[in-house]
Amino acid sequence: MAKVIAEKAAAAGVKQVEIKHTRVMKNASGNNVTVVDHTETKSVDDAISQAEAQLADAEARVTELKADIVEYKAIKG
Repeated sequence: MAKVIAEKAAAAGVKQVEIKHTRVMKNASGNNVTVVDHTETKSVDDAISQAEAQLADAEARVTELKADIVEYKAIKG
């Protein structure tokens, strides 16, 4: 799933972003079209914190997968 991120006008000086969660589907003619699943608005600080947490999780997963590959190769010989 892809995201479209844009600055959203906000009152009271708190910068916000609008995040559109999209996916690509085929229409009746067989052409690819982008569909918005849902839209969310959050403060820039919250968005950054969540993105950093997701990055840390992804990095941990990569490390885990690399360890798995080493084990598989050891078994393979």
